Amino acid sequence: MIKQTYQQPDSKGKFGRFGGMFVPETLITPLKHLEEAYLKLKDDSSFITELDKLNREYTGRPTPLTFAERLTEYFGKAKIYLKREDLCHTGAHKINNVLGQILLAKYLGKKRIIAETGAGQHGVATATACAKFGLQCVVYMGETDIERQKPNVFRMKLMGAEVIPVKSGSRTLKDATNEAIRDWVTNAEDTHYIIGSVVGPHPYPMIVRDFQAIIGKETLEQIMKKENRLPDYLLACVGGGSNAIGLFFPFINSNVKKIGIEAAGKGLDTDEHCATLTKGRDGIFQGMKTYLLQDYYGQVREVYSISAGLDYPGVGPEHSFLKEENLVEYYSVTDNEAIEAVKLLSKTEGIIPALETAHAIAYLKYLMPKTSSEQILVINISGRGDKDLNTVMEYL
Repeated sequence: MIKQTYQQPDSKGKFGRFGGMFVPETLITPLKHLEEAYLKLKDDSSFITELDKLNREYTGRPTPLTFAERLTEYFGKAKIYLKREDLCHTGAHKINNVLGQILLAKYLGKKRIIAETGAGQHGVATATACAKFGLQCVVYMGETDIERQKPNVFRMKLMGAEVIPVKSGSRTLKDATNEAIRDWVTNAEDTHYIIGSVVGPHPYPMIVRDFQAIIGKETLEQIMKKENRLPDYLLACVGGGSNAIGLFFPFINSNVKKIGIEAAGKGLDTDEHCATLTKGRDGIFQGMKTYLLQDYYGQVREVYSISAGLDYPGVGPEHSFLKEENLVEYYSVTDNEAIEAVKLLSKTEGIIPALETAHAIAYLKYLMPKTSSEQILVINISGRGDKDLNTVMEYL
C-alpha cells in the first residue's frame, strides 16, 4: 500500500545529522545492551505475541478512528477523523511505549524502573505497568508540574510509585529528565530508564517511535476500511514528539501531508514558549543532537507552556531530521488558542482533550480554510483532558 523506503536511524543512531549517543561512558554499555536486546526481540514471535496481547487486553487496542461529524460541520471543509488515543488505559498514548519497554526490562533482568514525567501521563503509564508486573517504580517530576498535575501524582502514588519532586531549574520536564539521567548513571546495573518520548540517546528515539507506530498502523488500516483511500492530512501536537511520530511514521513514504504543532505559549515574540522547531537551532542536549531553544551563549533556555507535556526546550532528533528534509511541516499555537480548542472539541464532539492535544486541534482554524470537502484529515487525540481541568478552570 505504501512502499517502505525510509531507513532511519543509521547504524550510529543518527537521523541525518541528528541523534547519536552523547552520554557519560558509564551509560555506553547499558545503551548498547538495550539496543542489542531490542533488535533481537522486536522480531521475536513470543515477544510480539505478548505485547499484542497486552495491547488488546490491557490497553484496549485498537483505539477507534472516529468521524467528527459536528466538528466537520463547524468548519464546513475536509472530513475530520479523530484517532482516539485518549481511550487507551491510563488516558493517553504513553502506555504504548511503556508496555513495550517493560517487556524489554524483563528480558534484561531489571527489577527497578525509573521515568521522568511532565504532564504526568508517562509517569502514570509507567506506574501502571510496574504495578502489573510487580516492579519497583521511581518517577521524577518537577515541582511546578506536580502542582499543576495533582490528580496524576495521586494516581502514581496509589499504584505504588515513588514520585520524587525536582526543585532545580524551572522545576519542569527538562529538570525531571536531568534527575532521571543522574539516577540512571548511578544505578544502571539494576535499573531500566523508560524514556517517555522520542528523545534522548540512541536507541531510545528509535525504540519509542517503533512502539508508538501502532497509532499510525491502526490509522492506516482504519481509514482504508472507512474511506478506501489515504487521508490528505495528518495532524498531531509535538513536545518531545512521540504521539506525532507514532501517527506519522507508517505514512512517512506517502504523499499524505504531515503537520506537527508546537506550543507558542504566550507568543513567539516573547521568551515564554516551547516552539523548538520554529525558533530553535541545533545543539547537544540530554544525550542527543537536535533542535533546541538556546540563548546567545548556547545555554538551554527556560521555556514555558500552559501544557506540562509540551513544556520542553528540545524535541526528538527524528523530528529535527523530518523538518530539514521537508517531510513534515511544523507550526505553533498559543496558550489562548489551545484553551479555545479545548472548548471547541468539548462542545462539538463531547470530548475534552488534553492541553497537549488541544494545540493540534487549535491549528484547525488555520488549516481547514485551505482544505476542500472532498479531502480527509486525521488528528491524533493523544490524551484526555481530565488531568488539565484545574489548569483550564484557572485560565478561564
